[in-house]
Amino acid sequence: MLQASIFPENTNSIALHARNGFRQVGNREKLGKLNGVWRNVILMERRSAIVGL
Repeated sequence: MLQASIFPENTNSIALHARNGFRQVGNREKLGKLNGVWRNVILMERRSAIVGL
């Protein structure tokens, strides 16, 4: 499984991940820090169709 944590306003990255098979699985509050400010992130994941069968 691949996982990504993306800032919510980064809509281009969210769209890119979605086009490549990722799905949004949750939101985390105050998980990432940018310029000294704690930020919320969107969690996305893509599960392998091959590994783990």
